[in-house]
Amino acid sequence: MTTVLRASSSSEFLRLVPPLAGFTPRESMVVVPFQATRTSGAMRLDLPRDEVDLDAYADTAIALVSRVERTDAVALVVYTDDAAQVTRDGVVLPFSVEVDVVLGRAADAGLQIVDALCVTPSGWGSFLVDEPSLEPVADQPAPLIPGIGDVSGDQSAGTDLPSTDFAERERVGRALHEITTLLDRDPSRGLSGSNDPQALAAILLLDDVPVFFESVLAAGGSLPPFVTAALLWCLDRPLLRDVAITQWATDIVDGIRTLDAQLEFSAARTPVPDDLGEVFLGHGPRPDLDRLEQALAVVRAAAARAPRASRPGPLTAAAWLSWALGRSSHAGRYLEMVREIDPQYGLAALLETMIGAALLPEWAFRRETTA
Repeated sequence: MTTVLRASSSSEFLRLVPPLAGFTPRESMVVVPFQATRTSGAMRLDLPRDEVDLDAYADTAIALVSRVERTDAVALVVYTDDAAQVTRDGVVLPFSVEVDVVLGRAADAGLQIVDALCVTPSGWGSFLVDEPSLEPVADQPAPLIPGIGDVSGDQSAGTDLPSTDFAERERVGRALHEITTLLDRDPSRGLSGSNDPQALAAILLLDDVPVFFESVLAAGGSLPPFVTAALLWCLDRPLLRDVAITQWATDIVDGIRTLDAQLEFSAARTPVPDDLGEVFLGHGPRPDLDRLEQALAVVRAAAARAPRASRPGPLTAAAWLSWALGRSSHAGRYLEMVREIDPQYGLAALLETMIGAALLPEWAFRRETTA
């Protein structure tokens, strides 16, 4: 179902930006791609501060909107805590120079300018008029869009991990220690009746890793301690973590293919099939977004209950899943959490490079077709 939002003025358009973005931006430049009078989303960049290369910044902003299928126009909104300057010659909006450069790149790319606005603590104004003035920001709440939910928080809202108590984290930590001890022991020693039956049952789940990864999706974030520990054990190991990410973005068949390919690569450096490697880079068919959301809920819950040293795996998976859902700001926050624990964590560094280059998944640029 397509929800139609109409704006007859700049003030009305401002009310629509949070629902389009999925949050209320702060300290951001938001670019909105249009096809004629229609749009299906918005893209957020941090404001260009701290000696940012402005030409490169403008190129990146316009390259992003230009990649959206059939885009022929763009709107731009700056959200800043900086105050507008009132001079004898009138009001000077923050980031006027920077916005001029971005709009110039848009014109060079053949894009029409729908609007260019600035929201400050004292009101909003337009960059497109010779003598801007500040208008009060409307008090009306943003219009509700089915499936979007509350958009009153900023771009970082929703990244806090679920709350857990000490006892819950302690149970998962002990379960992970027991599972790891059993799996790392000399196989010739075998198992004994003194082993915790829950640990043995969790290990049996790992006899078929793709089936296990599929089963945790159905349970959401409500996994028993030993199942959470088994998932953490997998996500602690890059080979299995990458299988989980690919499978959750595709299906169990590709999960099995990815596991086989990873094992072959580990044993004989046999190349991983291109179509599986492309998934990680955001190429190929659009994933099932509900499936990605389920996986994100699972890894966020696992990270919240994990011992600190075992959090980088689920947090990095959360970062990739957020990125795949088009939430680069959320992905960046999860990567910050990883860096606080392990600055050298390999996959996190790769994701940071991708996000820093404003690389988004290919499917984020495809307009949804309607019947």
